[in-house]
Amino acid sequence: MLDQALTRLDEAARHLNLDADVLEKLKYPRETTKVRLMIRMDDGSRKSFMAWRCRYDDTRGPTKGGIRFHPDSTIEEVETLAFWMTFKCAVMNLPYGGGKGAVQVDPHTLSKAEMERLSRAYVQAFSKIIGPDRDIPAPDVYTNSMIMGWMADEYASIVGEATPAVITGKPIALGGSLGREDATARGGFYLVQRLAKELGLEAGARVVIQGFGNAGQHIARLLASDGYKIVAVSDSKGAIHSPTGLDIEKLLAAKKQGSVTSLAGSDGISTLSADDLISVDCDLLVPAALEDMIHKDNAAGVKASVVLELANGPVTPEADEILASRNIVVLPDILANAGGVTVSYFEWVQNRQGYYWPVEDVHARLKSMMEREGDAIWALAQEKGISLRSAAYVHALSRLAGAIEAHGTQQFFTT
Repeated sequence: MLDQALTRLDEAARHLNLDADVLEKLKYPRETTKVRLMIRMDDGSRKSFMAWRCRYDDTRGPTKGGIRFHPDSTIEEVETLAFWMTFKCAVMNLPYGGGKGAVQVDPHTLSKAEMERLSRAYVQAFSKIIGPDRDIPAPDVYTNSMIMGWMADEYASIVGEATPAVITGKPIALGGSLGREDATARGGFYLVQRLAKELGLEAGARVVIQGFGNAGQHIARLLASDGYKIVAVSDSKGAIHSPTGLDIEKLLAAKKQGSVTSLAGSDGISTLSADDLISVDCDLLVPAALEDMIHKDNAAGVKASVVLELANGPVTPEADEILASRNIVVLPDILANAGGVTVSYFEWVQNRQGYYWPVEDVHARLKSMMEREGDAIWALAQEKGISLRSAAYVHALSRLAGAIEAHGTQQFFTT
């Protein structure tokens, strides 16, 4: 999985005159720690879960990245996600490196009390790795503000003082930032708004959203409020489609009750398979689920003219080539979904200042940064005649290379 991600690095390096040391440093994670968490279950038994934390690169600052709870998580996945975070933070010019964490668990099988014990066990195991100036976790797949609150509380108990800046994505009551809940989707929305003319997207453009979780729900709401028509969505239970458009409030209500598929059979709404969803005729396709959802076997079926990657790594390199050959523009994940880590950065800054911003300030700062980096990457792609993904990696790699070279050669020999 990491080998596949590194093809993006190699492609970007072709467009820059880099010292070989830079590439050597970025091809491998700085450190990955594996532990087995043992917790007491509600029935009195004990159960163990594999867990990881990767600090991929800290050249530009403390590492930053989410913690996911997922039954299919692996060390390769964690290191790949940390690699992407390294480049995402550099794309947005944040003073961070990239990190990531995971627990191999199906959270749906745990009670709330078991989830809390698991969350606290994670912090106990990694308390010497994380820290506000070393490694700063955040929510990811199947983790949320409540879990981040438990983790921040556990860290405070271990170090003996409140340290809100150790974790972002916390509840507002524990130092979370306003605007964090919809930050990933809002960043993608601001990017689409900024580049709509260049992308040929107009009012009434049809949208398909793969993955109606947190990011998918928020992007649906934001795009619909701006005149876009949501024609198909999917969640873990299935997919639905309506050529005339889906009602956002009904979608949100259905998801809250269990699944969007409960709307099928009413108002001309039909069900679809996952691959059929990707091939629905639309203008904008938004993969907002997991990695590798658009691959060499289904990319030829994509009918959208633009793909907005709200998920991490939803398009494989092979699929990228297929989409490019068909002139489909991909707004790459390390830019398109960077709103989440950007507002996490805002939370960290507010925690350290002890001064909290109104949501209007959060939105305005996020909009400004997404537009600034979106404009720069669009211009770089046009100048070099390369894809937006390649341009984003070139943009990030130039910043990483500058920082690596500024540290001097001694950095390459530290442990």
